[in-house]
Amino acid sequence: MSNNERKRIPEAPTPAATPGNLLSSVAPPTQLPNFVTSTPTPVPVAVAPQLPPQLVSQLPPQQLPQLPPQLAATLPPVAPPAPVPSPAVCKLQLQKILAIPPSKGEPMLSIRSPEDSQTTQSPESLPDSISEVEKIGDVMPGSGIFTWVKGAVATGGILHRVAEKAKNSVDSMITTLDPQMKEYLNSGGDINIVVASEKDVKISPIREAFQIVFGKATVIGYAAQSDVTAAQPVGYAAAYAAAKQRIAHVRSTRADVNNNVPIVAVEGFLHEAIADRWYAIDLLVLTQPSLGIELQLQTQGAPVAATAVAAARADTPPDYEHAATGLSTTVPQLMAASLQVAPTQWHEASTGVPRRELILLAARSLAGSYKKLLAISAAME
Repeated sequence: MSNNERKRIPEAPTPAATPGNLLSSVAPPTQLPNFVTSTPTPVPVAVAPQLPPQLVSQLPPQQLPQLPPQLAATLPPVAPPAPVPSPAVCKLQLQKILAIPPSKGEPMLSIRSPEDSQTTQSPESLPDSISEVEKIGDVMPGSGIFTWVKGAVATGGILHRVAEKAKNSVDSMITTLDPQMKEYLNSGGDINIVVASEKDVKISPIREAFQIVFGKATVIGYAAQSDVTAAQPVGYAAAYAAAKQRIAHVRSTRADVNNNVPIVAVEGFLHEAIADRWYAIDLLVLTQPSLGIELQLQTQGAPVAATAVAAARADTPPDYEHAATGLSTTVPQLMAASLQVAPTQWHEASTGVPRRELILLAARSLAGSYKKLLAISAAME
């Protein structure tokens, strides 16, 4: 750009220094443009006249004020009011909420007006055997909660089950502190069992087995001995004859033991499975002639040394009167002397399992079979 052209551009005027704030020298803003072409015309809205509720309820539908058709078409439809449930429906819903069956809580005897008092029974006219809870639950209408309480305390109800559980817990604690109390707590009931023996090693497992199966049972033992078999039976046939002889002895000597009382006999015998392989086994026999019941079960066998059996045979006299059924010397006597233990402990010393546990396991099977036969006999009556 030449110097001449530079001289042609006018210089910007220098603003004059004005005292005060600089904003005072700014020009005021111009008016903003208005883009609204015209003002909209308001639409008239029809307002329905309001009437007092008392007057509306008395006027027929034809005389009520109506809205213009154009406005009524734009309004949403009004839903009809929900129907009011009947008292029966309300009662049914309340029973469902309270988890009470519909059959519970219904009044057995309705309370009627004085005009029907001739055919109405009042709570005072009920028999004296009916408790107060039964009167309230069966007579008062809508007393389902009282009927629920009555059912809760009845046999099989929730309160009854809670009481039984608490009782079982207390019984378990007592028997843990004193095991001999178990016999006392579980005695009773409708089952009476007689054991043809006075030895505790036979009576206690029979008692425990029947109390486990039946819940409660009374088991007692009476002394009984076989006079027609050997002291140590050999073979199943000899043991069965000895057990039947013990049962017959109890029935003939005890007047309180009739044919309706079940008797259990436990008879130990020797069994030769193969040559020189001997086992000591207990045979359990239960008889109840009135029902035609006879059950036979065997315990697990405990091995017996062949030398012990040979020693028992050597001790048996040649002229022994019961030599056909067994030996005169019992295996517990020989095994106890050989193992240096008591005669009732030779099973545990030899095999690690007491004889009582072997008899208990077989007695539980015996009691279970007997219970099934009683159920079949009761169903046939």
